[in-house]
Amino acid sequence: MPVVTAVNIKRLASGHDLPLPAYQTEHAAGMDLSAAVEADVVLQPGAHAIIPTGFAIAVPHGFEAQVRPRSGLAAKNAVTVLNSPGTIDSDYRGEIGVILINHGKTAFTVTRGMRVAQMVVAPVRAIMWQEKEDLDNTDRGDGGFGSTGTHKS
Repeated sequence: MPVVTAVNIKRLASGHDLPLPAYQTEHAAGMDLSAAVEADVVLQPGAHAIIPTGFAIAVPHGFEAQVRPRSGLAAKNAVTVLNSPGTIDSDYRGEIGVILINHGKTAFTVTRGMRVAQMVVAPVRAIMWQEKEDLDNTDRGDGGFGSTGTHKS
């Protein structure tokens, strides 16, 4: 049985008729977010827009909410979350918005109630920096982008 954490949510007037974020299957990690648009939003190829969801949340301290793409929208329409994942900090109390971008070749229409993204609430840890002259050695070392799985000669 997974650990359940209560999170306060406020339905806004713009989301009065929309479902709250919900898991679609028993073992889903993310909850679907619905578009609370008053009128259709047409995303032309290359365009982006902030899509409102009609709710605000109070993420508990020590947690964050991440807004992530829905794989179906990406695979079928090349529409994704621009700042993926978008982070909702525990001190934010405004409406949750989803920044969608259309990477496709044709216009994409966002309609009221359409599931446009998913949200995962996860624990985070605060850190403190400890400045050092040297760091411990690893096999990778300072190998940059694309360096793993390659052999140095």
